[in-house]
Amino acid sequence: MIREIFNNCSGNQMRDVDIRTVETDDVRAFVRIYLDDPEAVVEETAAPDGTIVFDVEKAGLRQRFSFTEA
Repeated sequence: MIREIFNNCSGNQMRDVDIRTVETDDVRAFVRIYLDDPEAVVEETAAPDGTIVFDVEKAGLRQRFSFTEA
């Protein structure tokens, strides 16, 4: 899983990136549990290479979770 946290500061285009290995049969449930926020807005897309991407808006913070099979 690659988790990107986008910086809200307009003068800073850097983002925090966290890369970790996770084992799950349901990435959708994993993202919901990981976020632990029923109010989070989650948009799911599938990339041509099979990567499943979740763009998340939670408490004014934009994040992206990307999952690929190992």
